[in-house]
Amino acid sequence: MKTKKKIKKSVASRFRVTKTGKVIFAHQYQSHLKLHKSKRRQRRQKEPAVLTGLFAKKIKKMLGYA
Repeated sequence: MKTKKKIKKSVASRFRVTKTGKVIFAHQYQSHLKLHKSKRRQRRQKEPAVLTGLFAKKIKKMLGYA
């Protein structure tokens, strides 16, 4: 009997993989205490960021893509 591959649920809630294979994540520090942060910083933190390198490879493995 073959066992089912389990993914890390904590990783699945924080990262997602696009159709082309890029790992996307949301920036942190954007929910509260916004007064001392610049408008530019707040605006750029809204955009999802792309994870690259070895860390992206590890995340894909945890999500069952590798």
